[in-house]
Amino acid sequence: MKLAGKIGIAILALATFEAGLFAMSDLTARPDPARAVEALGESLDAKGLTAGQPVFMRIFKKERVLELWLRAGEEFALFETWPICAASGDLGPKLREGDGQSPEGFYFVTIDSLNPNSRFHLSFNLGFPNAYDRAHDRTGSFLMVHGDCVSIGCYAMTDGGIEEIYGLAEAALQSGQRFFRVHIFPFRMTDENMMRHADSPWAEFWANLKEGYDLFEATRRPPNVTVRDRRYIFDTMETST
Repeated sequence: MKLAGKIGIAILALATFEAGLFAMSDLTARPDPARAVEALGESLDAKGLTAGQPVFMRIFKKERVLELWLRAGEEFALFETWPICAASGDLGPKLREGDGQSPEGFYFVTIDSLNPNSRFHLSFNLGFPNAYDRAHDRTGSFLMVHGDCVSIGCYAMTDGGIEEIYGLAEAALQSGQRFFRVHIFPFRMTDENMMRHADSPWAEFWANLKEGYDLFEATRRPPNVTVRDRRYIFDTMETST
Protein backbone atom coordinates (compact mmCIF):
# COMPACT_ATOMS: atom_id res chain seq x y z
CA MET A 1 0.00 0.00 0.00
CA LYS A 2 1.30 3.45 -0.89
CA LEU A 3 2.38 5.74 1.92
CA ALA A 4 -0.36 8.29 1.15
CA GLY A 5 -2.97 5.55 1.46
CA LYS A 6 -1.57 4.38 4.78
CA ILE A 7 -1.58 7.94 6.11
CA GLY A 8 -5.17 8.41 4.98
CA ILE A 9 -6.27 5.23 6.73
CA ALA A 10 -4.43 6.29 9.91
CA ILE A 11 -6.05 9.72 9.87
CA LEU A 12 -9.50 8.18 9.38
CA ALA A 13 -8.92 5.73 12.23
CA LEU A 14 -7.76 8.54 14.51
CA ALA A 15 -10.78 10.68 13.61
CA THR A 16 -13.11 7.75 14.28
CA PHE A 17 -11.43 7.10 17.64
CA GLU A 18 -11.66 10.76 18.65
CA ALA A 19 -15.33 10.90 17.62
CA GLY A 20 -15.99 7.87 19.80
CA LEU A 21 -14.26 9.50 22.75
CA PHE A 22 -16.29 12.68 22.22
CA ALA A 23 -19.53 10.71 22.12
CA MET A 24 -18.58 8.87 25.32
CA SER A 25 -17.62 12.14 27.00
CA ASP A 26 -20.89 13.74 25.93
CA LEU A 27 -22.83 10.77 27.28
CA THR A 28 -21.07 10.80 30.66
CA ALA A 29 -21.59 14.57 30.92
CA ARG A 30 -25.34 14.27 30.61
CA PRO A 31 -27.26 15.13 33.80
CA ASP A 32 -28.39 12.05 35.68
CA PRO A 33 -30.59 13.20 38.60
CA ALA A 34 -31.93 9.68 39.19
CA ARG A 35 -28.42 8.39 39.77
CA ALA A 36 -27.67 11.38 42.01
CA VAL A 37 -30.71 10.54 44.16
CA GLU A 38 -29.70 6.87 44.28
CA ALA A 39 -26.30 7.95 45.60
CA LEU A 40 -28.07 9.83 48.42
CA GLY A 41 -29.62 6.61 49.71
CA GLU A 42 -27.44 6.25 52.81
CA SER A 43 -27.83 9.93 53.73
CA LEU A 44 -31.61 9.66 53.39
CA ASP A 45 -31.73 6.44 55.41
CA ALA A 46 -29.66 8.00 58.18
CA LYS A 47 -32.34 10.67 58.64
CA GLY A 48 -35.31 8.34 58.22
CA LEU A 49 -36.25 9.94 54.91
CA THR A 50 -37.08 8.55 51.49
CA ALA A 51 -36.82 9.88 47.95
CA GLY A 52 -40.35 10.51 46.67
CA GLN A 53 -41.61 12.14 49.86
CA PRO A 54 -42.99 15.69 49.39
CA VAL A 55 -40.29 18.36 49.23
CA PHE A 56 -40.12 21.96 50.40
CA MET A 57 -37.30 24.40 49.71
CA ARG A 58 -36.03 27.60 51.28
CA ILE A 59 -33.48 29.96 49.77
CA PHE A 60 -31.56 32.58 51.74
CA LYS A 61 -29.88 35.26 49.63
CA LYS A 62 -27.38 36.71 52.09
CA GLU A 63 -26.28 33.30 53.37
CA ARG A 64 -26.26 31.98 49.77
CA VAL A 65 -27.79 28.62 50.62
CA LEU A 66 -30.68 26.45 49.46
CA GLU A 67 -32.34 24.13 51.97
CA LEU A 68 -34.32 21.06 50.92
CA TRP A 69 -36.81 19.62 53.40
CA LEU A 70 -38.68 16.32 53.10
CA ARG A 71 -41.96 15.48 54.77
CA ALA A 72 -41.61 13.09 57.68
CA GLY A 73 -45.07 12.34 59.10
CA GLU A 74 -47.02 15.54 59.63
CA GLU A 75 -43.96 17.77 59.59
CA PHE A 76 -41.00 18.44 57.33
CA ALA A 77 -37.41 17.57 58.25
CA LEU A 78 -34.32 19.26 56.87
CA PHE A 79 -32.48 16.86 54.60
CA GLU A 80 -29.64 18.93 53.18
CA THR A 81 -28.33 22.45 52.60
CA TRP A 82 -26.44 23.31 49.41
CA PRO A 83 -24.36 26.44 48.77
CA ILE A 84 -25.64 28.72 46.04
CA CYS A 85 -22.82 28.87 43.53
CA ALA A 86 -23.87 32.16 41.89
CA ALA A 87 -26.63 34.73 42.31
CA SER A 88 -26.93 38.26 40.99
CA GLY A 89 -28.30 41.50 42.39
CA ASP A 90 -28.63 42.78 45.93
CA LEU A 91 -30.94 42.13 48.86
CA GLY A 92 -34.49 43.04 47.89
CA PRO A 93 -37.07 41.71 45.42
CA LYS A 94 -36.94 41.58 41.67
CA LEU A 95 -38.84 44.56 40.25
CA ARG A 96 -38.53 44.51 36.49
CA GLU A 97 -37.22 42.56 33.52
CA GLY A 98 -33.49 43.08 33.10
CA ASP A 99 -32.73 44.52 36.55
CA GLY A 100 -30.43 41.59 37.40
CA GLN A 101 -32.25 40.95 40.68
CA SER A 102 -33.13 37.50 41.99
CA PRO A 103 -36.70 37.19 43.32
CA GLU A 104 -37.82 37.05 46.94
CA GLY A 105 -41.18 35.69 48.02
CA PHE A 106 -43.28 32.53 47.95
CA TYR A 107 -43.33 30.41 44.79
CA PHE A 108 -44.90 27.17 43.55
CA VAL A 109 -43.21 24.70 41.18
CA THR A 110 -45.10 22.05 39.19
CA ILE A 111 -43.69 19.19 37.18
CA ASP A 112 -44.20 21.21 33.99
CA SER A 113 -41.68 23.74 35.32
CA LEU A 114 -38.86 21.18 35.40
CA ASN A 115 -36.49 21.26 32.43
CA PRO A 116 -34.24 18.20 32.05
CA ASN A 117 -32.82 19.63 28.80
CA SER A 118 -31.79 23.00 30.16
CA ARG A 119 -28.65 24.55 28.71
CA PHE A 120 -27.78 25.23 32.35
CA HIS A 121 -27.42 21.49 33.07
CA LEU A 122 -30.83 21.15 34.78
CA SER A 123 -33.36 23.76 35.85
CA PHE A 124 -36.78 24.47 37.27
CA ASN A 125 -38.74 27.67 36.80
CA LEU A 126 -39.79 29.42 40.02
CA GLY A 127 -42.96 30.86 38.48
CA PHE A 128 -42.03 34.53 38.71
CA PRO A 129 -44.03 36.74 38.61
CA ASN A 130 -46.44 35.22 41.11
CA ALA A 131 -49.74 36.81 42.18
CA TYR A 132 -47.98 39.14 44.63
CA ASP A 133 -45.44 40.24 42.02
CA ARG A 134 -48.19 40.93 39.50
CA ALA A 135 -50.15 42.94 42.09
CA HIS A 136 -47.07 45.15 42.42
CA ASP A 137 -46.51 45.39 38.65
CA ARG A 138 -43.23 43.48 38.80
CA THR A 139 -41.99 42.00 35.56
CA GLY A 140 -39.51 39.31 34.61
CA SER A 141 -39.33 35.86 33.10
CA PHE A 142 -37.38 32.61 33.22
CA LEU A 143 -36.30 33.04 36.84
CA MET A 144 -34.95 29.63 37.75
CA VAL A 145 -32.89 27.46 40.02
CA HIS A 146 -30.37 25.76 37.76
CA GLY A 147 -26.84 24.42 37.45
CA ASP A 148 -23.80 25.67 35.53
CA CYS A 149 -22.80 28.14 38.29
CA VAL A 150 -23.71 31.29 36.33
CA SER A 151 -26.57 33.68 37.08
CA ILE A 152 -28.36 36.75 35.78
CA GLY A 153 -31.34 36.90 38.14
CA CYS A 154 -31.44 33.16 38.87
CA TYR A 155 -30.14 30.99 41.68
CA ALA A 156 -27.32 28.90 40.25
CA MET A 157 -26.00 25.72 41.85
CA THR A 158 -23.10 23.46 41.03
CA ASP A 159 -23.99 20.76 38.52
CA GLY A 160 -23.68 18.08 41.20
CA GLY A 161 -25.88 20.07 43.54
CA ILE A 162 -28.65 20.70 41.03
CA GLU A 163 -28.70 17.00 40.10
CA GLU A 164 -29.47 16.09 43.71
CA ILE A 165 -31.99 18.91 44.22
CA TYR A 166 -33.71 18.35 40.88
CA GLY A 167 -33.74 14.57 41.39
CA LEU A 168 -35.47 14.78 44.78
CA ALA A 169 -37.97 17.33 43.48
CA GLU A 170 -38.75 15.21 40.43
CA ALA A 171 -39.16 12.08 42.57
CA ALA A 172 -41.66 13.90 44.81
CA LEU A 173 -43.69 15.23 41.90
CA GLN A 174 -43.73 11.86 40.17
CA SER A 175 -44.91 10.28 43.45
CA GLY A 176 -47.98 12.49 43.62
CA GLN A 177 -46.98 15.85 45.07
CA ARG A 178 -48.93 18.35 42.96
CA PHE A 179 -46.38 21.13 43.40
CA PHE A 180 -43.60 22.03 45.77
CA ARG A 181 -43.07 25.35 47.48
CA VAL A 182 -39.94 27.48 47.30
CA HIS A 183 -39.76 30.24 49.93
CA ILE A 184 -37.09 32.83 49.15
CA PHE A 185 -35.85 35.23 51.82
CA PRO A 186 -33.25 37.99 51.81
CA PHE A 187 -31.63 36.49 54.94
CA ARG A 188 -32.55 34.27 57.88
CA MET A 189 -35.38 36.29 59.32
CA THR A 190 -34.45 36.33 62.97
CA ASP A 191 -35.47 39.29 65.10
CA GLU A 192 -31.81 40.33 65.22
CA ASN A 193 -31.48 40.37 61.43
CA MET A 194 -34.75 42.26 61.06
CA MET A 195 -33.49 44.94 63.44
CA ARG A 196 -30.20 45.09 61.55
CA HIS A 197 -32.12 45.88 58.35
CA ALA A 198 -34.84 48.04 59.91
CA ASP A 199 -33.80 51.08 57.86
CA SER A 200 -34.06 49.26 54.54
CA PRO A 201 -36.69 50.52 52.06
CA TRP A 202 -37.82 46.87 51.95
CA ALA A 203 -38.42 46.58 55.71
CA GLU A 204 -42.23 46.44 55.35
CA PHE A 205 -42.04 43.85 52.56
CA TRP A 206 -39.63 41.76 54.59
CA ALA A 207 -41.89 41.97 57.64
CA ASN A 208 -44.62 40.38 55.51
CA LEU A 209 -42.20 37.63 54.41
CA LYS A 210 -41.26 37.05 58.04
CA GLU A 211 -44.86 36.08 58.84
CA GLY A 212 -44.51 33.05 56.58
CA TYR A 213 -40.99 32.35 57.82
CA ASP A 214 -42.12 32.36 61.47
CA LEU A 215 -45.07 30.06 60.78
CA PHE A 216 -42.83 27.42 59.26
CA GLU A 217 -40.27 27.80 62.04
CA ALA A 218 -43.04 27.20 64.60
CA THR A 219 -44.85 24.32 62.89
CA ARG A 220 -42.34 22.77 60.45
CA ARG A 221 -45.19 22.84 57.93
CA PRO A 222 -45.09 25.32 55.04
CA PRO A 223 -48.22 27.47 55.29
CA ASN A 224 -50.68 27.90 52.47
CA VAL A 225 -49.92 31.25 50.81
CA THR A 226 -52.38 33.52 49.01
CA VAL A 227 -52.41 37.22 48.13
CA ARG A 228 -54.96 39.73 49.33
CA ASP A 229 -54.83 43.53 49.20
CA ARG A 230 -51.32 43.29 47.75
CA ARG A 231 -50.03 41.36 50.77
CA TYR A 232 -49.10 37.75 51.36
CA ILE A 233 -51.68 35.96 53.53
CA PHE A 234 -50.85 32.72 55.36
CA ASP A 235 -53.15 29.95 56.46
CA THR A 236 -51.73 27.08 58.50
CA MET A 237 -55.08 25.26 58.53
CA GLU A 238 -55.08 24.65 54.79
CA THR A 239 -51.50 23.61 54.20
CA SER A 240 -51.18 21.63 50.98
CA THR A 241 -48.16 19.79 49.70
